[in-house]
Amino acid sequence: MSKYQALWEYVREKECKSLKLTFDEIADIVGIPLDHSFLNYKKELTEYGWQVGKISMKEQTVIFERAD
Repeated sequence: MSKYQALWEYVREKECKSLKLTFDEIADIVGIPLDHSFLNYKKELTEYGWQVGKISMKEQTVIFERAD
């Protein structure tokens, strides 16, 4: 099981076309702080019909987009 499994399931349940979460919100969902390994794990999200759109280090946010 992926350490980001809870996040992927959270995103999959959303009905919107895009979703913006802060690093802190993601940490609350998965129970661990967001770290650099997220870049390696993000490709798992495509299995759930979503993809990572933009990661903003300045704003400390991640935008998730529904894959077409």
